[in-house]
Amino acid sequence: MDNSMLLSLITFSPLLAIVILAFVPKRHGGIIKQIGVLGTLLPLILALMLFANFDYQQAEMQFVEHVPWIAIPIGTDATSQLLTFPISYDMGVDGISMPLIVLTAIIGTMAAIASWPIKRRLKEYFILFHLLLIGMFGVFAAQNLLLFFIFFELTLIPTYFLIGIWGYPEREKAANKFLLYNGVGSAIMLLAFIVIFWTAPQFQAAPTMNMSELRSILTSADFLALVEQHRPGLMFALFLALFIAFGIKLPIFPFHTWMLRVHQQAPVPIVMIHSGILLKMGAYGIIRLGIGFFPEQAYYFATWLAVLGVINILYGAVIAFVQKDLKLVMAYSSISHMGIVLVGLAAMNSIGFQGAVFQTVSHGFISALLFFLIGVIWERVETSQIDELGGLARSMPFVSGILLAAAMASLGLPGMSGFISEFLAFLGLFGSMPVIAAIGVLGIILTAAYLLRATLRTTFGPTPDRYLGLADAQPLEVIPMIVLLGFIILLGIYPAVLSDPLQETLKTIVPIVTGIGG
Repeated sequence: MDNSMLLSLITFSPLLAIVILAFVPKRHGGIIKQIGVLGTLLPLILALMLFANFDYQQAEMQFVEHVPWIAIPIGTDATSQLLTFPISYDMGVDGISMPLIVLTAIIGTMAAIASWPIKRRLKEYFILFHLLLIGMFGVFAAQNLLLFFIFFELTLIPTYFLIGIWGYPEREKAANKFLLYNGVGSAIMLLAFIVIFWTAPQFQAAPTMNMSELRSILTSADFLALVEQHRPGLMFALFLALFIAFGIKLPIFPFHTWMLRVHQQAPVPIVMIHSGILLKMGAYGIIRLGIGFFPEQAYYFATWLAVLGVINILYGAVIAFVQKDLKLVMAYSSISHMGIVLVGLAAMNSIGFQGAVFQTVSHGFISALLFFLIGVIWERVETSQIDELGGLARSMPFVSGILLAAAMASLGLPGMSGFISEFLAFLGLFGSMPVIAAIGVLGIILTAAYLLRATLRTTFGPTPDRYLGLADAQPLEVIPMIVLLGFIILLGIYPAVLSDPLQETLKTIVPIVTGIGG
């Protein structure tokens, strides 16, 4: 296969399932489910090919696609000749985005399998599901601001309907709140993109929307000197705008309330995708565009970044400890664990950055597994209230065992991916801000407390009579459990599978950031 088209094939391969589904009558629910699941295997296979063919020794973008796309008229020259601004279709991946594409493909397939219990409007559900996959793949592969924004917005539309139609009783409120917060974030991001685009040519730089070219322009000494002379504070304002836009997506306290409703009311497969992938788009945006475009501003904002990270960690952990709903325990846990991403980035060194990316990928697998298990339990008992659960290990030993393993991974048990990410993130921060790092480590203790409390109260203790005859994991349910737990363990015992692709890419980012302080 020609690798020059691999990223486009991955991104748009879900269209094949959409086209086939469009011609299948609605009454054939079984066939629609089979197509919905099998349709995710093609992008999964292509994503694994991407991983297998990725060159660990190369720091620059790989699998680059550059095709003329749009020509925008911008005026005329002295001879009345029409001038146009060409926008290219730019795709590419490096050691940061490639693992996220693989993560998306794996969780996408597992979420499709988890969609098997969906009973109504199956055709519309799986069409929207695969449209969401296209948007997520595109966000991580796009190397053009316009293309990135289009894919980013594409994820909002299907997610809104998937929550609002197939969710739990208060699904419409959750969908509306999701759209409101993410719409505001997108508006801020678009405004920042427009200012970035129009600022570059004003300061003697060629207009471009290519991310790599923009990064070179925005970080050049001559450009920074001109901007500081004519518009002081503009670069900091742009960094802050992008940080807020992607911080809403992450989410960062206090922009987190919309996410709680989504995790509580969205259908289980969509929560798997939302917690496992969509939240990670916020982390990716901060790394790729926030720190990548504005390293100097990120460096000076590092202390506040660390403080916000610690607030996320402690706030999420404390509130999770007092929750009575298992879904909300894991939702606040996600807020807490996203704080570790901020802590790793705030370190402004290679170790911390590795920890941030590790946490992004690791938490994707862990959160997807945890919410899938909650969905399996809900299917049997129709509740996620901790006080109404208990003793499930007697009737559901396999599910209970996997739940305990997932909780151990989330609290950072050595040998699992959560330990590697937390260790690297805090180790990096200890090198630059030891006091803040020490305070943040308290969150790890709280994490163990609330996860063990929720897990043990769910699986052990007296078993109510109505739970004695519950069915354990079925063959189709075992697949996501084993696959997701397998990747969690793989990253824990062999972290080089993720750190090796990162090494060369970080060499191009970390020296720019750390060099500012030197």
